[in-house]
Amino acid sequence: MRSTQLLSILLCGGSVLASPLVKGGPVLAIRANGEFVTAQTAIEYIMPNSTSCEGATDECRTAAQAAPFLIEAMDGFSLGQIGAMLALIAVESAEMKFKHNVFPGVPGQGTSNMMSPKQFVKSYAIDKLGQAAVEGKSDADVLALVQPDEYNFGSAPWFLRTQCTKEVQDGLLGGTQAGWEAYMGCIGVPPTDDPRPKYWKAAQEIFNLNGLKASS
Repeated sequence: MRSTQLLSILLCGGSVLASPLVKGGPVLAIRANGEFVTAQTAIEYIMPNSTSCEGATDECRTAAQAAPFLIEAMDGFSLGQIGAMLALIAVESAEMKFKHNVFPGVPGQGTSNMMSPKQFVKSYAIDKLGQAAVEGKSDADVLALVQPDEYNFGSAPWFLRTQCTKEVQDGLLGGTQAGWEAYMGCIGVPPTDDPRPKYWKAAQEIFNLNGLKASS
């Protein structure tokens, strides 16, 4: 059993049918000290620029817009896993400003955790939509299939579940530095590359992981 539980949110047609509520919206999680954390609060703390999409492209999503999709996609994960995935999304999507690779502009690379096209985006699309949906399509066209929000924000949980070993998954349960470094190894990037540490520290703070606390 996981050490901390994500509260299940039942969503239908964009409406919350049944969920624990506090001021600020649906609850994403309960910290170790028993305090509630709403999805929007957590996302905005980790990604300060997600409060607005002013001046951005139509790929941009605010924390408020992304929250319902991230709640649903991350249901059942521990706080450490959730924090790590949100920190990854923050880096890869420039705080949810983009759903595709802008620089250097790799065709077909994208989703919220900026997965590589042939190896991961295609596999994700097949898992979600079936083999027939991707047949004969270019990398860019396959990416377009999973750019709608319900798929875009489910890509990081899918990657952790299907592409990282159980050891890596379990290593994130407590939100430790060693767990984060192993997760970055699964992603294939150095854990100390700027700005990854900044976002991971913010995730640890908002969820009270590894002894860190959010600043007031």
